[in-house]
Amino acid sequence: MIAAVDIGGTKIAVGMVDDSGRVISRDQSPTEASAGYGEACARIAEMLRGTSRAAGEKITGIGIGSTGPIDPFTGEIGNVNFFPAWRGENPVKDLSNTFGVTAAIENDADASALAEAGWGAGRNKKRLTYVTVGTGIGAGIILDGQLYRGVDGAHPEIGHCLIDASGPSCECGFNGCWESLAAGPAMTAWMESNRPLNYPHVGSLSAARICELAAEGDALAQQAVGREAHYLGLGLANLITLFTPDAIVLGGSVMKSAALFLDTIRKTIAGACRYVPFEKSEIALASLGDDANLIGAARVWHHRFNPERGLRA
Repeated sequence: MIAAVDIGGTKIAVGMVDDSGRVISRDQSPTEASAGYGEACARIAEMLRGTSRAAGEKITGIGIGSTGPIDPFTGEIGNVNFFPAWRGENPVKDLSNTFGVTAAIENDADASALAEAGWGAGRNKKRLTYVTVGTGIGAGIILDGQLYRGVDGAHPEIGHCLIDASGPSCECGFNGCWESLAAGPAMTAWMESNRPLNYPHVGSLSAARICELAAEGDALAQQAVGREAHYLGLGLANLITLFTPDAIVLGGSVMKSAALFLDTIRKTIAGACRYVPFEKSEIALASLGDDANLIGAARVWHHRFNPERGLRA
């Protein structure tokens, strides 16, 4: 029974996950990064004790998925914009010492890739790319059953690949990154800058609300969705051209409205991928639901410490 920890910018979730990927118990709280890492780590430990009691099971290992750059080998948190003061802190070491079990950490997109490869839509796919589209765009890449790592174990930042050099500025300091054109806030920003003064839907328009309006027939929202789908398709076409994967699995909050995007995504891929067998790269939707991040965190532990179940994704 693996204790799973999902560290996000706004909330921290924990749960107990069995060796088939089923979440037995769960809890969560706001991240409250300003209260400091020590307070957050103590809160994580207390929530884990509670979920262990609720499940009636002993913790046998701890898997962690975290937003932002982390070092999967040392367990240290990198320069994460949501909690910059936590840089250099080590939840792997601290939670391992607290509970007396092994622990492992990965970037949350890598964790989700492992989960979908092992227990979800990417099962039995040797070459898999998981892409999450929400407030940003992240990806985890599985090649020949193994999680792909760059130099020094770095996690590839797919969301910051260049799509349009004349595009909008990105928080990374560059212009025209995939994330700046196709993440949820990009759709919102386009809608805000293009809606007429007499547009009836005033106030803050989230990506989810724009998708709702598009489904209801709102012409401007449909334009925003079409633009979003086009840029999503361009980025996915790049991934197919680079990696020719067996499957790309799409997750994240924006993909909850996938039906609005998929036709244009597939047409864009077909037009852009002329020199690779793009039609053999399946475009699938993430299948693990709202517990995907916790399941992914548990899979991190299996991938690192349980060869029979997790050495190969």
